[in-house]
Amino acid sequence: MSGPWREGGCHCGAVRFRVRLSGGLEAARRCSCSYCAMRGAVAPTARRGDLEVVQGQDRLATYRFNTGVAEHHFCATCGIYTHHRRRSNPDEFGVNAACLGISPFDFAEVRVNDGINHPSDGPSGEIGVLRFIPA
Repeated sequence: MSGPWREGGCHCGAVRFRVRLSGGLEAARRCSCSYCAMRGAVAPTARRGDLEVVQGQDRLATYRFNTGVAEHHFCATCGIYTHHRRRSNPDEFGVNAACLGISPFDFAEVRVNDGINHPSDGPSGEIGVLRFIPA
C-alpha cells in the first residue's frame, strides 16, 4: 500500500501535482544514465495511479531519448523536471524529491542505479551510493 498523499510542484508554480510514494523517501534513488547524470535529481517512486497532475497539465513538456520508453516530464515555463515514467518499469514514476520540498541535500545517502547498463538490456543493478556530508 502506498503512503500518504504529498503535494508537489515546479519552481514557478505552473505545474502542481499530488503523489503517494510507494517506498517512501527511503526508496529514493539516482540513476547513472546520461540524462539523469546531467539532471542530478533524487527520485522516490510512485506507482501508476498514485501521481495526479492537479494543475498545469498543459504546461508539462516531455522529453524522450534512446528507446523512447521513458517519459521525462518538466515544466515548459520554468524548466524544472517534475517526474518521469520509468523505462525499467513503465508502471512506475520517479518523482523529483525537490518538487516535494525535500532538498537532495536532506538525504544522507542515496542509492545509485546502473542506468548505463539498463535492466531492460541485461544484468544491472545498484552501482553505488551517493553521500552528502555537511561541512
